[in-house]
Amino acid sequence: MAYRHPDRDQIRIADVLSALGNGVRLAVVRLLDAGGEHNCTSVLNTLGISAKSTMTHHWRVLRDSGVIWQQPSGRENLLSLRREDLDARYPGLLDAILSGAVQDETVEADRERLRSGA
Repeated sequence: MAYRHPDRDQIRIADVLSALGNGVRLAVVRLLDAGGEHNCTSVLNTLGISAKSTMTHHWRVLRDSGVIWQQPSGRENLLSLRREDLDARYPGLLDAILSGAVQDETVEADRERLRSGA
């Protein structure tokens, strides 16, 4: 099965922001930002998600918005970030979003430490 991916010039900012506005999808993109192709199972295992069926929707949103490539490979799909296309379309956007996600995670971890009295 071949998936349809938008061409670079078909990627729209509203679709990208909507896709990355979900915590699970943002976590996937953070993982894929390390580079290379990752199979779906390894992404699920790394994120601690057990239900593959739950992720089908997330893969589609990320793929249809132009954020990821999803290519069949045997019984799996390989995922990779469309960083080159996103950087060409919206320079600095992905870096800003990923940096913001790291900052949010740090702030949340600090809040948890304060709540726990550590």
